Amino acid sequence: MHDKDLTPQEFEQLANKFTKFIRKYFEELPEKPPLAQVEPGFVKKQIGEAFPEKGGNLNTVFDELEKIILPATTHWNHPRFMAYFNSTSTAPGILGEYLAAALNTNEMLWKTAPSSTELEETVLNWFRQMLGISDKFFPILYDTASVSSLHALAAAREFHFPGKVREEGIRALPPVAIYISEEAHSSIEKAVITLGLGLNSIRKIKTNENFSMKPDELHKAILQDEANGITPLAVVATVGTTSTTAIDPVRELAKIIEEKKIWLHVDAAYAGSAAVVPKVQAIITDAWETADSIVVNPHKWLFTPIDFSVLFVKHREILKSAFSIVPEYLKTNENNEVINYMDYGIQLGRRFRSLKFWLTLKYFGREGLAEVIRRHLRLAKKFELFIKNSDEFELLAPVNFSVVVFRAVLRSIEKSRLNEFNKQLLEEINRSGKIYLSHTVVKGKYALRLAISGVRTFEEDVEIAKNVIIKAYKQLQENKNLTK
Repeated sequence: MHDKDLTPQEFEQLANKFTKFIRKYFEELPEKPPLAQVEPGFVKKQIGEAFPEKGGNLNTVFDELEKIILPATTHWNHPRFMAYFNSTSTAPGILGEYLAAALNTNEMLWKTAPSSTELEETVLNWFRQMLGISDKFFPILYDTASVSSLHALAAAREFHFPGKVREEGIRALPPVAIYISEEAHSSIEKAVITLGLGLNSIRKIKTNENFSMKPDELHKAILQDEANGITPLAVVATVGTTSTTAIDPVRELAKIIEEKKIWLHVDAAYAGSAAVVPKVQAIITDAWETADSIVVNPHKWLFTPIDFSVLFVKHREILKSAFSIVPEYLKTNENNEVINYMDYGIQLGRRFRSLKFWLTLKYFGREGLAEVIRRHLRLAKKFELFIKNSDEFELLAPVNFSVVVFRAVLRSIEKSRLNEFNKQLLEEINRSGKIYLSHTVVKGKYALRLAISGVRTFEEDVEIAKNVIIKAYKQLQENKNLTK
């Protein structure tokens, strides 16, 4: 039985073993299947339901990590994890998490955590400058883009109806509308549910052939709502949509609403990070100065351990008025001269997240991060060329960044059966244990997504992916049950 913590000496010895374990993990990572090849219940069955009555020796845990945890891990750090938007950690970020856990500060007030408060303020302003965002925007750190967008829409609600919801609740509001594209992320709908605005307030605006929101359709929808006595609350423009990485025309959308009191939120959770590349920045950040809020996730494409999402908000005081509650026990002499991040969101307690980003930026610098992203953009273009030059596959969306959306085509089966063929193709690819892809549906067509955003992904990994895809295609093509 243990009734006290490890001694510093014992901790160091055990930490050294964990460090060796992690080093071995990264050394062997390319040989592991990126997608866990286990059935549901694998871990629960072996760990068991009985809790530890008495403590034990943690030196014994490494065997369980090897036999139980790692086989059931889908390796987001893997060089051939090419599903979704990859989130890869790097050594500086891992060390930052390690140190943050040791310091274990609670960043609710400046006074309770001066170092983490001021480091967050400094590092996020570095990031703002790297992206070319004006100093009119106040950056704040949350866990994910879902939570960042939730706060942005809460600020939009406060912007339209100051103090109303705080004092009287949702029942005090008239009907409102939030405008998103057909390709927008589902987190916006979840935010609307959470804020009590209801899914009926969502207007999904049609997109063009490039999957970008149509400005004229937005304008039409706003005029119709105004005519019906419905308040247009916010427009959400996406730069790098989840399915196809489409870019909504922020400048044109901003012109439509510039004379109206409508909040403009830019969701650049994935693609925003690529703005650290100077030649790409103008494409991504076009008209961002017209926005009221912008979200970018460094854990998606800047190699910072998940979770790490930055919201930039132009109206800092509106965000604060939406959330700030200061009970007596949280009042301090410094409150009027410092940032207390508890005032800008639903969280009171906040962990020392900025440490991992600080170390990542100090190690890579903007130039290092930009070079990795340039590599990803080049590799995506090369894979796009492979698809375009192939008779077996077709491209289903423009390659704006580092995601290629495509599907297999097969003359020997009916068009109506192509969706099923591509679904089985994806399953065959992922069953190989060599690469991991995800899917989407593009205008009714089942599509495969190959996303290149891992820090350890190089040209040889894309070549392996191509070979696995071709092999799986040929195996399915020979299956007479599928092609007859």
